[in-house]
Amino acid sequence: MAKKKSNKHGYDAEHIQVLEGLEAVRRRPSMYIGSTSSRGLHHLVFEVVDNSIDEVLAGYCKQIKVIINEDQSLTVTDDGRGIPVEDHPQEKRPAVEVVLTTLHSGGKFGNDSYKVAGGLHGVGVSVVNALSSWLEVEVYRNGRIYKQRYEKGAKVSELKASDSVNKTGTRITFLPDGEIFEDTTFDNEIIIQRLRELAFLNKGTKIVFKDTRSGRSEKFKYDGGLSEYVEYLNQGKETVPSKPLYFQKSVNGFDVELALQYHAGYAEVLYSYANNIHTQEGGTHEYGFKVSMTRLINDFARKIGVIKDNQGNLSGEDIREGLTAVLSVKLLDPQFEGQTKTKLGNSEVRSVVDNVCYEGVEAYLEQNPAVTRRIIEKALRASRAREAARKARELTRRKNALEISNLPGKLADCTSKDPGESELFLVEGDSAGGSAKQGRDRHFQAILPLRGKILNVEKARLDKILANEEIRALITALGTGIESEFDIHKTRYQKIIIMTDADVDGSHIRVLLLTFFYRFMPQLIDSGFIYIAQPPLYQVKKGKKMQYLFREEELNKLLNEWTRDGGISLQRYKGLGEMNPDQLWETTMNPESRIIKRVELVDAMKADNIFSVLMGDKVEPRRKFIEDNARTVQNLDI
Repeated sequence: MAKKKSNKHGYDAEHIQVLEGLEAVRRRPSMYIGSTSSRGLHHLVFEVVDNSIDEVLAGYCKQIKVIINEDQSLTVTDDGRGIPVEDHPQEKRPAVEVVLTTLHSGGKFGNDSYKVAGGLHGVGVSVVNALSSWLEVEVYRNGRIYKQRYEKGAKVSELKASDSVNKTGTRITFLPDGEIFEDTTFDNEIIIQRLRELAFLNKGTKIVFKDTRSGRSEKFKYDGGLSEYVEYLNQGKETVPSKPLYFQKSVNGFDVELALQYHAGYAEVLYSYANNIHTQEGGTHEYGFKVSMTRLINDFARKIGVIKDNQGNLSGEDIREGLTAVLSVKLLDPQFEGQTKTKLGNSEVRSVVDNVCYEGVEAYLEQNPAVTRRIIEKALRASRAREAARKARELTRRKNALEISNLPGKLADCTSKDPGESELFLVEGDSAGGSAKQGRDRHFQAILPLRGKILNVEKARLDKILANEEIRALITALGTGIESEFDIHKTRYQKIIIMTDADVDGSHIRVLLLTFFYRFMPQLIDSGFIYIAQPPLYQVKKGKKMQYLFREEELNKLLNEWTRDGGISLQRYKGLGEMNPDQLWETTMNPESRIIKRVELVDAMKADNIFSVLMGDKVEPRRKFIEDNARTVQNLDI
């Protein structure tokens, strides 16, 4: 019998691998949690917390505790019904074991256990189990405590019942696997942001966080739900009405919840959610809300005669200027779309949200004509400003379309045309700008000096912003356009480095620039293109030895080491202009030796709040913020 020839390409049936159980998850973790970076690590936390939130949505859970333990493991405890422990009818083993070891298992695929579940978008606690060095589960159910342990997704003990207990719930503790993740250190801020958000979205639910490593603890419970969410976002702002509008209604299996409030500023803040999932890319529910508000305000404006028959309608952008709104929908079968699967696609949701929002807001405006008129007048002012902004934007657009030679005259551009290697330094003042231009690497480093402090965009409309010479130069240099016309693919630099003096004025300029980027070009922050340079505070010399120091602690340590022999020369840098070009290159601009920090948006809610407090009109919230954070300030210039 002739011997079977092997495929010359080495691809036969024997090369087809079948991965059993959770082995596929460990082999290709990024397919299930997106990445093995910090984002993927914290995805594990939120998968476990989502299960507890689903018990909240089902009406059985009132409290959730999240604890980071000293050994870097994390524990999530809830007082829900507890994962079932009885044998699964098909699998012939405890249901909790099935849930922890089988992909796509759980009580959310039928309509009996969970009518609504946020966890539907996720990968399940079985993936958390697969990617952990070990996981221990405790179930409080049937008056007993049931325990089981797993290691790298495989059970190492049978489910055992122990002491009697007079409560129900689930407690899961897991230690992320260091063989899988780049770093297994949990970040408090990332976890706290999500827990606070979930507490707002599920009113009356108490969520407790504790980090035993640092002793930090937080408690979140908002009986006002979305109304308190909007109040949190609008801290430090003059608001109309004084208390947020709030209403909730269920229609044909869809639950719609909305809170909104106008403020005296100009930024629109709209957060939308579907089954507790932040729909960052919007979707049909958000579109239904926007359409509803646009139609409603225009109807009222015509009813009271502010808009005449021969005049056009106010735009949606005009009507939403200065609006803070949180929209939450809950539905049985959410369909998520978009690049990051955070865009709701259910077509029937649009008309439901449209009708519910129209009826709810209409009833309020009918009963509060003074508020109605203030909202309409604000939109009219926005409309007039929009026309002025259109002309200013047109000027910026024309400049962007011109040749490089017509870029801002103060811009010292780089020779490279590759955005991936090009850097733009935003430098405070002509003196530092001159040193930076002489010290830079002209191939990939561009310099844009800024004269004085740019406009505080938190207190200005777009027409005034686009009329500002410094901001217009910045927009033109970047090449991206602004707001609805923004196109990140047109950016001329993928590193935009804010390089200001290490003093109070420098800090203020940094905040002004960050406010501008956050309000008008947030995509640059999301893409990781914004950086802050860290210039040295001191130069210390002793004989032929010389060091640059960036923190007070470094200076104190070095002085203690060097003072034994005397002869120390100390220079405190008050401004970048005090450095000659070589020093500026060596300490702050040379990619081989510099320190730059990338600006990341960890907590959008907190960012909105901080920018409003620091850059808004009200003094008292700003004073309180300074008092509360005085002890943690760094680089204080005295």
